[in-house]
Order: sequence, then C-alpha cells, then structure tokens
Amino acid sequence: MIRKFAVLLVVLFSTVTGAAEKPPNFVIIFTDDQGYGDLSCYGGNHVSTPRIDQMAAEGSRLTSFYVAAPVCTPSRAALMTGCYPKRIGMATGSKFGVLLAGDKKGLNPDEITIAEVLKSAGYKTGMFGKWHLGDQPEFMPTKQGFDEFLGIPYSHDIHPFHPRQSHYKFPPLPLLQDETVIEMDPDADFLTKRFTEGAVTFIEKNKDTPFFLYIPHPIPHAPLHASPPFMEDVAAETLTKLKQEDGNIDYRTRDKIFRQAISEIDWSVGQILDTLKTNGLDENTLVIFTSDNGPPKNTIFSSPGILRGNKGTTLEGGMREPTVIRWPGKIPAGIDNDEIMTTMDLLPTFAKLGGAKVPTDRVIDGKDIWPVLSRHAESPHEAFFYHSANTLKAVRSGKWKLHWNKRRPTQLYNLETDIAEKNNLLKTEPEVVQRLTRLIREFDREISANLRPTAFVREPKPLSL
Repeated sequence: MIRKFAVLLVVLFSTVTGAAEKPPNFVIIFTDDQGYGDLSCYGGNHVSTPRIDQMAAEGSRLTSFYVAAPVCTPSRAALMTGCYPKRIGMATGSKFGVLLAGDKKGLNPDEITIAEVLKSAGYKTGMFGKWHLGDQPEFMPTKQGFDEFLGIPYSHDIHPFHPRQSHYKFPPLPLLQDETVIEMDPDADFLTKRFTEGAVTFIEKNKDTPFFLYIPHPIPHAPLHASPPFMEDVAAETLTKLKQEDGNIDYRTRDKIFRQAISEIDWSVGQILDTLKTNGLDENTLVIFTSDNGPPKNTIFSSPGILRGNKGTTLEGGMREPTVIRWPGKIPAGIDNDEIMTTMDLLPTFAKLGGAKVPTDRVIDGKDIWPVLSRHAESPHEAFFYHSANTLKAVRSGKWKLHWNKRRPTQLYNLETDIAEKNNLLKTEPEVVQRLTRLIREFDREISANLRPTAFVREPKPLSL
C-alpha cells in the first residue's frame, strides 16, 4: 500500500511538473491602420471595445510600444524578423512605399521569422489574415514558417475598385488557403469573421501542443467593412448607399462604419480569448493586441488620440501603437507599462519563453522584454530609431525624442511632459541634443554596414484561380 502511494505521488508530481513545464502559447492580433486613440481603453469615445478593455484590465496597456515603420509592409517585416526594415531590405516595395500586387520583391526566404524560430522548438504555427510581405510563391507565409495560412497576400484595397485604379490597374483580390488561391474578390464584409473562425479552429485543433497564432486583420484599413450583425445600428441613409455600390466600393460612405468595423475586431478578440478559456489554455497563453501603424491622414474616422501625426509620419501618431498584452498570473493585471518596447522585441522574447534559440549569425534588433513585461524592469533599449522608408528620421532615448533631417537635428521633445510633440526644446537642451545626435550617427553607420540582401523574382506573376 505504501509502495502504491509512493508510485502515485511520483505520477502526480510528474503530471504537475509536465504541465508546469509546457511551453506557453503565443497569439499576436495585429490590426491595420488603427490609431493610438482607436480603443476605448485608450480614451476613444468614437469606438466601443469592451473585450479589449477587459483584456487590458486583466493584463497591461503598453503605452510606449512602437512599430518599426509607419506603413504596412516594413512594419510587418520588422514584426516577423525582429529587425529594422532597412536592415533586411524591406523598407519599401519595389516601386512604391509598400508591396503591390505582382511585386517582384518580398521578404527574403533566408531571413528567419518568428514563426520559424518557434517552429524549431516544436510549435505549430498558423496565420489568418493579411500577409503583405510578398505575393510570389517564394515569399508566401507557408515558405516563411507557417504551417497554415488563410488570408490575403496584401491590403484589401489593392483590388480593381481602388480610387486610383486607372493608374495602378490592380487585378482581383485573391484569397488563399496555404499556397492555393481559393477565391477571387472574396466578400470583404466577411473577412474579419472568416479569419476569426479560422483562428478559433486552429486553437481547438492544436490545444494539446504549443502553438503560435498570428491574426493580422485587414481592417480598419480603408475601405471599411463589417459583417451584417455589426451593421444593425448604422444609419438608414448609409445602408442605402452601401446597397447601391453595385460591385464598386463607396469609400466615403464606408468611412462612416468605422465604429462597426472596430466592434467586429473587438468581437474577434473576445472569440479568441473565450476559445482559449474553453480549451483550458487561458493561463498558459500570452496574447498581445496591437496595430501596424497609425491612422491615415485627414481621416474622418480613425484617431491618433493624444498623439500628433499619422500613418506615414515618424511623429508619435505614426508609430506608437495602442497595445494590450495579457497572460494571467504572469503579466501584472491592470497596470500600465510605459517602458519603450517594440514589435521587434517579440521574436527574442517569445524565443526565450518558448525554449527556442534566437539566430546568432545575424544582427537582431529586438530585445528580450520579458523582464519589462513581467516585473516592470527598465527597457533594454538605449534608443529606438524611427525610419521613413530607408531614411533615418528620429531617435528616442528615455523621455527624449530628437527629429533629424539631412544630417542635422530639427526638433527635440520631452515625451514625458509633451507626448503630443508641441514644445520644441532643441535650443534649450544642447547636451541632450548632442547625446542623441551621437546615437543617431552611430546607428546610421552600424545599420549601413550590416545590411542583408533583398530578395526579388525575375518575372512576377499575378495570383489567380
């Protein structure tokens, strides 16, 4: 009897130890063109985001969280690789600021993505949403570490109804399952719903193994879309105009359903969190919600909130994102964290937590921020650098931000007291200007000396059924 009891204790201890040692799951929810003020937990009165607000209450708001570029493609490249876009040749598309349909350029297959890093440690990897890192076969998500992909290869406005279609001549928008086009011109009103359902199925299917789930929603990038359940409170006049689109896209009318589009994203976040809880994964899953860049200029719907600037600029409103992170029992609940962190930090941080190795044969700009997230240690970043395309435009170190133009400083702000960048202190803080000038020059020399090759294909082909 004593021996049986001893054996039982060993079995129980092994079970508990095994459960405790199971690597955590990781979920990144990444929206498109969402401003710093476009969550109600970030002060937005024009939206309602109860599930994301709840996520913030149970986790943390990251109030100095940055993307590495103020537009889609380079921002996503930095998230995937942990590197500044310039370093990996992804600061622009081949002919435009971002990749377009049939672009000859894409994320170099020799780069090591966050999906590949975690896959090397036994993780299942899935992506449901917008890729925008190359639409040719060599550049697809399934060639960059993802086991599963359901999504679109670039922004959903790269389609025949673009306002400047006469100039661009975009082909129909493809929807892919892994590497196969399964539809052309899918009904964009249902993309948020379809990607959410795919993500839920992925969680349920992989609940017994560690997984990395990436959900880059195409919304709220214009033109705005939402499925019927979220359109019930839309004004009758707006609904009538939308019904009259007749195959075209009425961008201005769709601008008026921003609140509805954000509500569906909030619903989607709730679906992910509920699925994790239902499947007993809640306490072993880190979930982060953020966006790829700030809101478009002159928008009537999206908002940078208390920040100045917008998409395409290196002002705070272009690159500081509304970010909420949650991991029950691991990340302190209900406490804001204002330390400098970036999307580039997710690769090394997830690698450490997941028992994977960060590549050592190349420069990785991201840092392990787990001490910052879990116990509010200081940021590991002495400086964060802002780029517009390949041009270095600003640096932040601690509370100070220095703007730079043509080899000289132009503006200095104390972001601790002047988050909206209104009071230029360039002439009153010469020592700070000197220190930040040194940082920006040193980094410019370093990154220029450590550029990695850009990948191209000779004859890009448009995607089709």
